[in-house]
Amino acid sequence: MTFDIEFDGATRAVTIEANGAGRYVVVVDGARHEVQAERIGELGLSVILGDAANQSRELHVAPGGARGEWLVSLDGRSVPVVVNGRSRRRGRADDGGRAGAQPVVAPMPGRVVRVLVNPGDAVQAKQGVVVVEAMKMENELRSPKAGTVREVSVTPGTSVEAGRVLVVIE
Repeated sequence: MTFDIEFDGATRAVTIEANGAGRYVVVVDGARHEVQAERIGELGLSVILGDAANQSRELHVAPGGARGEWLVSLDGRSVPVVVNGRSRRRGRADDGGRAGAQPVVAPMPGRVVRVLVNPGDAVQAKQGVVVVEAMKMENELRSPKAGTVREVSVTPGTSVEAGRVLVVIE
């Protein structure tokens, strides 16, 4: 399978091919990597790059606040990643091409640490709107489009389950 994946302002072509039980060949922008991966719970992966002598790293992937967006956490750093970002971006308007109200949802169970917006605030696409702590990491969730905050349904300290609507942007 081949994907265009956008993160940190760059788009990468990624191809993933199964290569035996739990083993994969991952090609990122032409660079080939042998990967061994095993699920940890619902959202986690244990990933070993190269041969078994290399160190295992834990990777968590959860749905993000926008369509096609995922929150990827590795080594204590979380970044939003858009799968097939290049093809989805073609012909998009400045508002991200999304009409109507768009929710920002909790990607996994956690606790709200900070709310960065109030109802009526104007926001830009990808602007931080709420910070949720999950698995001892703070994750800044971002607006899926430019618009106005219609609703904020949480306050700092609120415990949230995966998929709960935190903020609505219109």
